[in-house]
Amino acid sequence: MTRYTPPADVTPQTAEFLSKLAALDLPPMTSLSVAVAREQMERAVAAREVLPPEVGSTVELRLPGPAGLIPARLYLPRWAHRPGLLVYYHGGGHVIGSLYSHDGVARGLCHHGNVAVLSVDYRLAPEHVFPAAVEDSYAALQWAAENAERFGIDPERIAVGGDSAGGNLAAVVAIMARDAGGPPLRLQVLVYPVSDYRCESGSYRQFGTGYGILEADTMTWFQQHYLGSDPARHADWRASPLLAPSLAGLPPAIVIAAGCDVLRDDARAYSTSLIEAGVSVSFIEYPGVLHAFFGLVGIIDEAETAQQAVGRALEAELSHG
Repeated sequence: MTRYTPPADVTPQTAEFLSKLAALDLPPMTSLSVAVAREQMERAVAAREVLPPEVGSTVELRLPGPAGLIPARLYLPRWAHRPGLLVYYHGGGHVIGSLYSHDGVARGLCHHGNVAVLSVDYRLAPEHVFPAAVEDSYAALQWAAENAERFGIDPERIAVGGDSAGGNLAAVVAIMARDAGGPPLRLQVLVYPVSDYRCESGSYRQFGTGYGILEADTMTWFQQHYLGSDPARHADWRASPLLAPSLAGLPPAIVIAAGCDVLRDDARAYSTSLIEAGVSVSFIEYPGVLHAFFGLVGIIDEAETAQQAVGRALEAELSHG
């Protein structure tokens, strides 16, 4: 067996993580059935055995959606009175991921931002193709705004956020809310978002192989399951918010990018387009780390640093005063 050598441009902790990942000799996601890919992700999360920060309480919910009930979990902070709310969409290429896989991230943001977090288990492809996830995501935001008071949450202080595919959904929902006249949003939290599902940027070539679980071929696998092969769907702004007719009038954004990620250029390009449209943007790129680092608290130091940065942005935009 050939000895694995991590790329030279990653951090020491990232190199160690990649070496351990290589030692597992997992089959590439593109070779798996969707069911097995989902199970592999859940098992990987369970194997980390990292205790997330404490929150005040959680509430299991079923939200009314356009095609049935949408599972969701509400995280309430320990110390806040009438906290703001982050409606959060998990990553996973619109194909994998769950409330469980992103439980640690939701708890971390609830803790660091001192805000409530509503984690949304939107419908996944290929069982439910585009735009099912978009429709569920917007329906969850509407429900949250209408029902916040029931949980002691301030309905005037709402943000949307997500990582990867979830960052894509947060960006799209923010545009939908602007165009529909509400719900009004205070902030977008976009963690290495998919902003252009045409999957053609330079970072796809630069980091397309050898940089962890999200390779260029994996993104194509996600693209095909979620959108199919029609280029018109790839360019639909509800799939590729970078291609929206206008980004003017959107809420401020904090955008987190990983320096060694096929989606790095998506994060850079979307931040630039937001700024050019007059939107206030805080852009933070962490050199030498991989896609999905945001959830690797206890393994990669930048994960904790990035969650704290998002927490400060949430507290600044959603706190009273």
